[in-house]
Amino acid sequence: MATLLLLGFASGLPLFLTGTTLKAWMTVEKVDLASIGLFSLVALPYSLKFIWSPLIDRFALPFLGRRRGWLIALQIGLLLTIALMAFQQPKQALQLLAVNAIAIATLSATQDIVADAYRTDVLKQAEMGAGAAIFVLGYRAALLLTGSLALILADRIPWSSVYLLMAASMTIGIFGTLLAPEPKHINPPESLREAVLLPFGEFFQRRGVLQGFLVLVFIVLYKLGDAFLSSMSTPFLIQTGFTLTDIGAIQTGMGLIATIVGTLVGGAILSQVGISRSLWVFGGLQAVSNLAYFVLAQLGKNYQCLVLTINIENFCGGLGTAAFVAFLMSQCNQRFSATQYALLSSFMAVSRDVLVAPSGVVAKSMGWPAFFLISIVAAVPGLLLLPWFAPWNQQPEPMKRPGLEYEE
Repeated sequence: MATLLLLGFASGLPLFLTGTTLKAWMTVEKVDLASIGLFSLVALPYSLKFIWSPLIDRFALPFLGRRRGWLIALQIGLLLTIALMAFQQPKQALQLLAVNAIAIATLSATQDIVADAYRTDVLKQAEMGAGAAIFVLGYRAALLLTGSLALILADRIPWSSVYLLMAASMTIGIFGTLLAPEPKHINPPESLREAVLLPFGEFFQRRGVLQGFLVLVFIVLYKLGDAFLSSMSTPFLIQTGFTLTDIGAIQTGMGLIATIVGTLVGGAILSQVGISRSLWVFGGLQAVSNLAYFVLAQLGKNYQCLVLTINIENFCGGLGTAAFVAFLMSQCNQRFSATQYALLSSFMAVSRDVLVAPSGVVAKSMGWPAFFLISIVAAVPGLLLLPWFAPWNQQPEPMKRPGLEYEE
């Protein structure tokens, strides 16, 4: 659990540096709002990572084992590319900034493949709820650093110095990788062809074609409303009149603490009621919580309402994340955990990174109050799919995880 905390930190560190924090930097530099919204496409590698994930299952680097060798190499690459962001100028060279950000996103997405596979391999069935919560705790702690602290520092020191400090923080993940125990040996695929074909065939064979397809659609849609709101929340707060320090301390700092608490509470509840019911309850709360931003948009610059809004929305988002991560792990065969989890999380990233790309255009044309109401509507289709494969009355006792027969 301790190493999962550190690996979760390393996994979360790059996300805001090419997302929310980068958008704040671009907003301060007076980059066009529509361009900021389209910059969500920089994170496309998170949606496409399943394409190269079979390489992670098939091949191992000649040091530190099947998973940890990849982790250490990718973390060193991330440290260097994040440091390069210190030399970018958003207003003068937007294309060069995008290239650097895409490089970070590609390395980060690949690190996620390995970290998710490691977590799936090392956790027993009974540990999945706690393991998911602890990993997300580390992940959110990194977002606290790269979001809250980065924005507060940006009000006081140059952005270049901020990104150099964030790059140095990747050493925490490197330390975690060196400490991490290697999972029990599981026979890898014997060829690249097997690594590519078997994970997808096994997933649909086990679930059935129709239900497997519905699972993938559900993964795309379950957190769409949350992603739609998050993609433009920082530009909204800046345009409403809040300072970067306000946003760093309240939205990112207090908000991430609320998310961490929500994730831990969600993990504890999940262990009692099961994944299925958690998806129902937490998904509903996750959608309704967006109403808090709608109220804030009506009131304008109101610090009391901002604090309440951030805490409600992030706590409910943390609940949903705990259930969702446990659900994704429960769908994976351990023999193909890198490929299958990458496939599932890539579909999740479609909503976070691709479907939200028009969010800036929607906010610009419809106005902020209507935008936040649309974000609630966007959450409904995912909830409507739950009866197909996660009925409310499903027993909370976990089924035997697929893939255990491959252990040696």
